[in-house]
Amino acid sequence: MAEQWLVGVDLGGTTTKLAFISLYGEIIHKWEIPTDTSENGKNIIVDIAKSIDLHLEELGESKLKLRGIGMGAPGPVDMVNGIIYEAVNLGWEKNTPLKDLLEVETGLPSVIDNDANCAALGEMWKGAGNGAKDIVAVTLGTGVGGGVITNGDIVHGKKGAAGEIGHITVVPEGGFQCNCGKKGCLETVASATGVVRLAIKALKKSKEASALRSALETAGSISAKEIFDAAREGDVLAVSIVDQLSFYLGLAAANLGNALNPDKIVFGGGVSKAGEVLLNPVNKYFHSFAFPTVAASTSLSIATLGNDAGVIGAAWLVKNKLA
Repeated sequence: MAEQWLVGVDLGGTTTKLAFISLYGEIIHKWEIPTDTSENGKNIIVDIAKSIDLHLEELGESKLKLRGIGMGAPGPVDMVNGIIYEAVNLGWEKNTPLKDLLEVETGLPSVIDNDANCAALGEMWKGAGNGAKDIVAVTLGTGVGGGVITNGDIVHGKKGAAGEIGHITVVPEGGFQCNCGKKGCLETVASATGVVRLAIKALKKSKEASALRSALETAGSISAKEIFDAAREGDVLAVSIVDQLSFYLGLAAANLGNALNPDKIVFGGGVSKAGEVLLNPVNKYFHSFAFPTVAASTSLSIATLGNDAGVIGAAWLVKNKLA
């Protein structure tokens, strides 16, 4: 029998990424579709099933080619029973039986996990993890997510909420309000919106000349990319903002390292595209806060898979979790 393919799905609130992936983790064919959240998201799974069928037809392949489907979903997941506890951005009710719905609509054996967990698995399998079995992945995007992998398996916790790294408190007093209801979460200062929040605060407190001030006065807004670009050019205020962000991120990374001592802590998501201008100061603070043995044995790195991490990690679930 010809080699089968794995199906990886990265379900997002705006778009859903899909891919056919080899048993060796190589992407054979990938695409994306809009995520239809109308009518409480009732069309989402049907759209995914139809899209898979359409792309198989385009490639001249039958569904027999597919071993199964893995999905990363945006919310805490009961992986054993295939339930997503909550997915507010999709309009689904609590405790949606996602695995069962997928299997009914696609006719394929299915397995689900949280989307950040899948990204972590992807980086472990084919990305910056480079085969390491103990990894913490931190996703720095619109929010801050994460996945904890020990001995090659995701840590889920009692209610699937393990790895909620974005809600580690790093500003215990006077922190910004977080969407989770707490104040001072890592997400409020290390996400793309968080970096901008830090910059606006710094610009209000300081009268120092800065390219960021000029950009804000001209366009009425600034982006995380502009902040990192200015820091890279040596803009004093931008450098101080990135240093503040790095303090918070380095502190959180050190606490994760002290608790878990992973091989690697990998930073992904849009903010991580800043590269060394972010990683170097984060490394500095990580080493100042981490237990010496942890500082010497746990390395920090930037993720390498980009937007493909989620679908590759979801495919890993199929290969390793479905009999």
